[in-house]
Amino acid sequence: MNRFVRKPLDHSVHFAGRFGATYFVTMCCSEKQRNQLCRKHTAQQIFKTAKMCDAGGIWYVDLMLLMPDHLHALIAVDGDASLSKIIADFKRATAKFGGILWQRNFFDHRLRHDESLEEKAAYIMNNPVRAGLVQNQEDWPYVLDRAAIEMAVR
Repeated sequence: MNRFVRKPLDHSVHFAGRFGATYFVTMCCSEKQRNQLCRKHTAQQIFKTAKMCDAGGIWYVDLMLLMPDHLHALIAVDGDASLSKIIADFKRATAKFGGILWQRNFFDHRLRHDESLEEKAAYIMNNPVRAGLVQNQEDWPYVLDRAAIEMAVR
C-alpha cells in the first residue's frame, strides 16, 4: 500500500488579491517521455493560442518554452482572475486545435517580491540544455518570449 498519495493542488484561490501576480507555471502532457509538444504544427497552435490570450488581456506572457512532454511559462494575471480557469481554458483550446493530451492539473509558483523574473526565465531557458536536447539554449526553437509577441503585434 502506498501511503504517499499526491493531493491535487487547489488552484481556485488567487492569493495575489486585486493587484495580480506573475506565476511560473508548468503544464504536463498526460503521457510522459513522449513528444507531443515539440512539433512544428503543434508548437504553432500553442503559441498562437498563447498570443491570443495575451492580446485579449487574459494573461501577460513573459516567456513560454515547450519541452517534448511539458511546457513552462512565466505569465502574469490580474488579481481578480482565476488562474485555474485561465489554464483550463488554455489547455482546452490547445487540446482541440493542437491535439494535445494534457494532465488534469498543473503546477504553479507565484513569484514573490524577492524572486527575480530573470532568474526564473534563465532556469526555463536552460531546461532543453539540462535535458540534453541542445548544446546551447539559443538553439532551442520552441520558445515564445515577450519580444516575439510584441513583434507580432506590429
